[in-house]
Amino acid sequence: MKILHFADLHLGVETYGRLDPTTGLSSRLLDFLKALDQVVDYALENKVDLVLFCGDAYKSREPTQTQQREFARRIYRLSSSGIPTFLLIGNHDLPNAIGKATTTEIFDTLAVKNVYVSNRPEVYRIPTNSGEVQVVSLPWLRRSALLAREESKNLTFEQINQRLQQAMTDVIAAKAKELDPELPAVLAAHVSIIGAKVGSESSMTIGQEHALLVSSIANPAFDYIALGHIHKHQVKNESPPVVYAGSLERLDFGEAEDDKGFYLVEIEADSETGKRQVSFDFHPLAGRRFVTVSVNIEPDDIEPTARVLKAIAEQQDSVKDAIVRLQTSLPAELEGQLRDSDIRNAVKEAHYFTIAKEIRREVSIRLGQWTAEEITPPMLSKPTWNRRRCPRSEPSSCLSMGRS
Repeated sequence: MKILHFADLHLGVETYGRLDPTTGLSSRLLDFLKALDQVVDYALENKVDLVLFCGDAYKSREPTQTQQREFARRIYRLSSSGIPTFLLIGNHDLPNAIGKATTTEIFDTLAVKNVYVSNRPEVYRIPTNSGEVQVVSLPWLRRSALLAREESKNLTFEQINQRLQQAMTDVIAAKAKELDPELPAVLAAHVSIIGAKVGSESSMTIGQEHALLVSSIANPAFDYIALGHIHKHQVKNESPPVVYAGSLERLDFGEAEDDKGFYLVEIEADSETGKRQVSFDFHPLAGRRFVTVSVNIEPDDIEPTARVLKAIAEQQDSVKDAIVRLQTSLPAELEGQLRDSDIRNAVKEAHYFTIAKEIRREVSIRLGQWTAEEITPPMLSKPTWNRRRCPRSEPSSCLSMGRS
C-alpha cells in the first residue's frame, strides 16, 4: 500500500509576489499551486493508494473564491482518477465561530466521491486499490471547546493547555482501541509536538499553543503517524514513525534553507512473519528559492556600488527567478553613493527583489571642534566660542558649550 503524506499548503500567501500578466493572479499563488500540481502528478503517475493531507489548506479561514476553485480542481483530479483523498482540518481551516463551515467542508457537503473530510476525531475505514486502510483523525482542537465547559472556568492558561493535552492523549488512546489489528492503520493529526523544530508557522501563531509529548502520540497500534502544522519536515520517532511532512512551499526567508516536499509511505506484510513493515521517504519539490546577498561596506570603500554589484555577480546563478534580499551594512556618509538603478538592473532576472540597509552612524557626538571624548572638565566650566567659524551677525549660533 502506497500513501502520499503532505500538509500545510497555505494557499493565499502572496508575500514577495507580483501580478502575473497572463492570469491576473499573484505569482506567489501560482507558486503554491505549482507545488500542489507536483504532488497530484506524482500520485497519479505512481498510482498511490491514498493521499493524506494533514491540514491548513489555506492561509486564511475565509479563502477567496479563486483559491477555493484552484484547490478543488486539484482534488478533483485525484478523486476522478479513483485515488481516495483524506483532508484533515488544521487551525487555519477553522472559522472564527463554531457554527460556521470549515474551509474544506464543501467536499463533505457535496459528497464528492473518494474525498474524506475530518473536522472531529474519528476512525475512517477507507477502501483502496491495495485493500482497506484505517485512518484515525485528530484535527486541530479548539481551545474554546474546552473553555465552554463549566469545569474549565477560572483555570489558568497553563492549566487549560494541560487539559487540552490530556484530552488529545485520551482521544488517541480511545480511538486506537477501536482499530482492527489485521488492517493497516494510520493516525493523521494536526498538532504541535514538544521538541519539534519550527519554521515560519511560529510567526503565524497567535498566543501559546498546546503541544503533545512524542510518547503521547507514538501509539504502537498505528503503522504510521502523519503530522501537519510544523513547516519543517522531520521525523520525531522511528517506531512507529512520527513524521511531519512540512509545508509544500517556502513562505519567507526563514525557510530559505529548508527542503520542501512530501513523504511516500509504503506498508506491506512480511511474507514470513505476516507482520506489516513500513518504509517512508521524503520527496523534495522544486519550489521558489529565497536568496540573501550580504554586503559589508567599510568607510574607505571608494566605490560602494561596485562592491554590491560584485557580490550579486558572485551569486548570479542563484539570483535568477529567485526572491532576492540584498542586505547592506554601510556608514551613513556612503549611503547616498549607492546607485539603486545599477543595483536593480543587476538583479533584473530575479522574481522579486528587496533591499535592507543597515546604516552605521558614528557614536561620538561632536560639540563644535571637539568630540565628546575630547572634552575635559575645565572646558565645561566656562562658555567657549568658536571664533574662527562664528559670523558676527549670529554669535549665538556658534556657542558650542555653556553652563546649563
